[in-house]
Amino acid sequence: MENSKTGFAGLRVLSLESRRAAEMAKLIASNGGIATVAPSMREIPLESNTEALAFARRLAEGSFDVVIFLTGVGTRALARVVETVYPVDQFVAALRKITVVARGPKPVAALKELGVQVTVAVPEPNTWRDLLRTLDEKGHSLPLKGRRVAVQEYGISNPELLAGLADRGAHVTRVPVYDWGLPEEVAPLRAAVEAIARDEIDIVLFTTSMQVNHLLQVAAEMNQEQALRRALSRMLIASIGPVTSERLHEYGFAADIEPSHPKMGYLVSETAQRSAEILRRKRIPAS
Repeated sequence: MENSKTGFAGLRVLSLESRRAAEMAKLIASNGGIATVAPSMREIPLESNTEALAFARRLAEGSFDVVIFLTGVGTRALARVVETVYPVDQFVAALRKITVVARGPKPVAALKELGVQVTVAVPEPNTWRDLLRTLDEKGHSLPLKGRRVAVQEYGISNPELLAGLADRGAHVTRVPVYDWGLPEEVAPLRAAVEAIARDEIDIVLFTTSMQVNHLLQVAAEMNQEQALRRALSRMLIASIGPVTSERLHEYGFAADIEPSHPKMGYLVSETAQRSAEILRRKRIPAS
């Protein structure tokens, strides 16, 4: 294993991080890498969020038994939407009467800010499978059959999670709160595609599954998808966790590394430590 003090040792590292772009650039540099950060996403509040507004009214009427919060950002956004219908204190009071499930520490923290006690917290790595497994383990005390379950969604819908809840007998209501789009300024992402295609990048770090979608989308629009795919086969592909790795797999890629914890700091430092070893293996000429 490469010495952690050596780290990336001058390797060229691409991040597609948007909201925490500056932090990611510093992490890469502090681990010895040459950072390129190309923001790949922007958060788009739904202009007319009818599902979230309908959820707010139904929750106030006592029409749900369980609410599942999938993201911290989405939890806070949902609270802001609810506030347009009635005071947030009323929202909190309604949640305190029912089962509240949080997929990992970020929604737990957001709910704590609101003063809502979480009934079930899903452990790492916080995938939809972990969520369903955790609910199954608590099936005697928190049965899903016949229960009215609302799911706060993030970005794109998760059909596997919704189907899993329905298979367990739940009556499921989707509550989409925001969506993801390409950044308003796409030039850095286009430049990143070109740099990958020209073999000017050694490592790419993916911190969400949507980054995979957008990188391939832009590459296809530029007629660079095949060149991108060829180049990625020689690069180190680092994924923050199983959800992102699954998305990579759907596009025909394999993550070379997942960190021990799905956090940016672990992703960068553990990738840095193993970068030389992994790239050496991937770049051995075929005999």
